[in-house]
Amino acid sequence: MRRRILLVDDEVPVLLTLKAVLEISGFDVDTAASAREGVSKLHTREYQMLITDMRMEHDVAGVEVIKAARAANYHPAVALLTAFPVAEEDWQEMGADKLLVKPMHTRILLQQIEDLIASHERKLAALGLPTTTAKAPAKPAVKKKAVVKKAVLKKAVAKKAVKRTLPKKLAPAKTAIKKKPVAKKAIAKKVTKSAVKSKPARRRP
Repeated sequence: MRRRILLVDDEVPVLLTLKAVLEISGFDVDTAASAREGVSKLHTREYQMLITDMRMEHDVAGVEVIKAARAANYHPAVALLTAFPVAEEDWQEMGADKLLVKPMHTRILLQQIEDLIASHERKLAALGLPTTTAKAPAKPAVKKKAVVKKAVLKKAVAKKAVKRTLPKKLAPAKTAIKKKPVAKKAIAKKVTKSAVKSKPARRRP
């Protein structure tokens, strides 16, 4: 299961570009083109991270999305994306974990996202809160059973094959046994004939 990110930005080209970059890098990405849509999606699905623009319907629309993320019981990491530099104390006061200034080099952006997710997970663990890292699903035990059944079936087929071939292999031996009495009769006949020939002929008086 891949890590899920929600992108919120009213600039569609930026939204689609970021979505493509993150999906290629192994993330599952949802998008929202307004703060209102972003808040709605935060309520309907769970995300490991939220990246939201600041200025959308109004200048501080991003704050509404950040508040909704902070209120969510699954505790996502939050990054504020903006083209206008914001003082550190300001974006931290808004509830963001990180400030991302656009435009940004793809490699740097991905590294910052990875670092933020990792540090956020550590923070949650330290607070004793459930982490949001997606774990790989366990392999179903059904597959193992299927393999065992296949092996048993293969063994049974092999046994049947052996049983079928055994009578054929033993057939010559049986015929040889049947031929032995015939050979004995032939020997007995020869002995009788030789005995008859060896008797002296009786003379007539």
